[in-house]
Amino acid sequence: MNDAVSIAAAVCEGRVSAVEVTKAALTRIAARDCELNCFTAVIAETALADAAKIDSEIAQGNNPGALAGVPFAAKNLYDIAGLTTLAGAKINAENPPATQDATAVAKLKQAGAILVGALNMDEYAYGFVTENSHYGPTHNPHDLQRVAGGSSGGSAAAVAAGLVTLALGSDTNGSIRVPAAFCGIFGLKPTYGRLSRAGVALFSSSFDHVGPFARSVQDIATVFDILQGEDDRDPVCTKRPAELCLPQLNQDIYGIKIAIADDYFVKGAEPEALAAVEQVARALDINEYVTIPEAHRARAAAFVITASEGANLHLDKLRSRPQDFDHATRDRFLAGALIPSHWYLQAQRFRRWYRDRIREIFQNVDIIIAPTTPIAAPLIGQQTMIIDGEEILVRPHLGLFTQPLSFIGLPVLSIPIQHPNSLPLGVQLIAAPYNEALILKVASTLEAKGLVSAPVV
Repeated sequence: MNDAVSIAAAVCEGRVSAVEVTKAALTRIAARDCELNCFTAVIAETALADAAKIDSEIAQGNNPGALAGVPFAAKNLYDIAGLTTLAGAKINAENPPATQDATAVAKLKQAGAILVGALNMDEYAYGFVTENSHYGPTHNPHDLQRVAGGSSGGSAAAVAAGLVTLALGSDTNGSIRVPAAFCGIFGLKPTYGRLSRAGVALFSSSFDHVGPFARSVQDIATVFDILQGEDDRDPVCTKRPAELCLPQLNQDIYGIKIAIADDYFVKGAEPEALAAVEQVARALDINEYVTIPEAHRARAAAFVITASEGANLHLDKLRSRPQDFDHATRDRFLAGALIPSHWYLQAQRFRRWYRDRIREIFQNVDIIIAPTTPIAAPLIGQQTMIIDGEEILVRPHLGLFTQPLSFIGLPVLSIPIQHPNSLPLGVQLIAAPYNEALILKVASTLEAKGLVSAPVV
């Protein structure tokens, strides 16, 4: 009973209590987090009290929600009432505790889910590895010597290891999809503005998304449906009506046009990453290809915009307390602060052009598939990797295939491809804005075929 839907059903039917489920999760966390380092805070007392309230609601004949008794945790850039919002930073530990939950956290709690703690991440969400110099690295459950990915590494590893059933992360340039791929689970980056970011510490406002991690498509769809809806606390949260994905999962995907991204998305990847895409293509009987133009420029422009916007948020602290930053984060922010304004403006102009070109592609194609990462999870501390015979830096290149898609806020689901005796890899399912339901239908079909799975490790 590892998936959220099954847990909630068992709790509501009285086969197990929410308190029992929560105690079991806390026991797993106590047993395994010492080696994984997923959590920066565990709120056991509060979690057990919340679970007891769920059991009381059920005893009174009330419906406690679709996620009754399901343990979850949130990346520590989400506000959690009573905890200081760290955003992975040493400096933020001095701040007072949050007085209100982030909207996404509040919505899951309202649906009956039990929040058990806050999760480790790269400082200020600026990274792809969750090797946090202040709070320690998060280890990959598939191989403790390897990174969990980032910046939502704690979230992905906690779900993959079964410490929690669901987790919340954030994605600026790939920070949900990269750790989902490395840890062998599902990770959804919704359309930009589709889910509220209220109460979430931002890195780059024009890029930042929030989204869920889970071990099944059904759980991803359930959480996404719960999180949808406009929010006055987030000015970019769309007023578009919610489209429930869960009821559509088992619909036939006949007629959905799917193509494989070529050119940029087949360069710079190890053979096994491309083989994972080929497996998906064979399972879906796909033999059409599509070229996403100027993806390399989109990635370059994404670097310019995120570095500029991120640096602007932290200029005061960069001036007054540079020694208290992770040195890698500090250096990237300082470089971002020095980017000329005309570079930033030109990157934004290119962004509009690029968005229009991608819209043209989606007039003829519904779903595009591509690798999530160029390699499987590297070793903790690994500085370089060899791709196509060339030695390149690990950290900046893990987002090679995710950044051009974040750049214009497309919805993307990273699905896990597992191989016996090897590390998991991810494949991205990409759609036009607001087409999350289409992505999840295709993912559900692949799950039913047995191609994608996310077992507890």
